[in-house]
Amino acid sequence: MRVALHTRVREGRIEAYEAAHREVPAELTAAIRAAGATAWTIWRSGTELFHVIECADYARLLAELAGLPVNLAWQTRMAGLLEVVHDYSDAGADDGLPVVWEL
Repeated sequence: MRVALHTRVREGRIEAYEAAHREVPAELTAAIRAAGATAWTIWRSGTELFHVIECADYARLLAELAGLPVNLAWQTRMAGLLEVVHDYSDAGADDGLPVVWEL
């Protein structure tokens, strides 16, 4: 399945956000893959971030990552950089952005 998300970087934190993503912990990327993601791409327009995740089951992905120490540490780091964060609190409730059109 493909899921699109929207988050937002805090004003003045773009460089720190991009720097953090140049050094995503290998343990975190391995956990994301193990939870079923095959790809995760993030685009930025100003402070707006748009994510597209390719995964077998998005609810499972979130559920498996939610309590992992490496993900909790990453989410704490991102919370200081993001105004709108990726929400792991209810893994089954968020289906991402609704599809409006596809070619």
